[in-house]
Amino acid sequence: MKLVKYNQLDPAYPATFSTLLDRFFNDSIGQNLKQFTPAVDISEDESKYELHVSVPGMKKTDFNLDLTEGRLTVSGERKMEEKKEGKNFHSLETHYGSFSRSFYLPDDVNSDSIEAIYEDGLLKINLPKAEKKVNKAKIEVK
Repeated sequence: MKLVKYNQLDPAYPATFSTLLDRFFNDSIGQNLKQFTPAVDISEDESKYELHVSVPGMKKTDFNLDLTEGRLTVSGERKMEEKKEGKNFHSLETHYGSFSRSFYLPDDVNSDSIEAIYEDGLLKINLPKAEKKVNKAKIEVK
C-alpha cells in the first residue's frame, strides 16, 4: 500500500460539509475582503498604448491615477455593499478591498495627452505616443 498525503483542496477528494465551511470562512471571505489585484490587458498600435483594467462595480470617483517620473500608478478601492437585509451569503467570490498597480511607461509616451475613461466595468487608459521627429532633409547640390 502506498501512502499519499491528503490534500483537502484537491478536487479528486470528496468535499465534506466541514471542509466546505472551512474553505468558505477561511479562504474566500478572509482574502477577498482584504485586497484584490484587478486584471490588466496592455495593447499597442502605431499611435498609442492602451491599458484595460477590469474593475466592475466601481464608480469613476473610486480611482486615483498618478504619474510620477515615468511610472503610472492606478489605485482605488472596491467596497462591499452595506445592505444585508435578509441576505445570507453562501459563497462570496467577488474580490473587495483596495488595490494599486504600477506600470513603467515607455519613453515615447506623450504624458500630457493621457486619457482615462471608465465604462461598463472597464477602466481604459489611453497612452498616446509622441510624434516621431524625422531628421530628414533634402540637400540641393550647387
